[in-house]
Amino acid sequence: MGQRKIRVLLAKPGLDGHDRGAKFISRALRDAGMEVIYTGLHQKIPNIVATAMDEDVDVVGLSILSGSHLALTKKYINLSKEKGLDDQLLLVGGTIPGVDVRKLKDMGADAVFGVETNIDVIVDFINN
Repeated sequence: MGQRKIRVLLAKPGLDGHDRGAKFISRALRDAGMEVIYTGLHQKIPNIVATAMDEDVDVVGLSILSGSHLALTKKYINLSKEKGLDDQLLLVGGTIPGVDVRKLKDMGADAVFGVETNIDVIVDFINN
């Protein structure tokens, strides 16, 4: 039996109403051989954590364009730790000012990808 595909949860937390990029990323990750669960728009952090647990994912990607990336990421990290989810790769992407990249990584994000990031960079990061 073959090796299990990498399972990725891609979520749009908060009030951000634009998901064109998230849908593009979802398709690209599927094309790269990963299994992707996309939650859709306006997700609450407790729902994202519950889905990550239920789906037994390897990677959680938070796509945030609304400017609330610091607060939403902190809330996700705190709740996921509380629920015992500490072995998943956490990626944060979207409209992220350069000054906030270090803050997100210091919080616990494994990688931060801006809106212009080449998909191959994301795929390589997840695969390695």
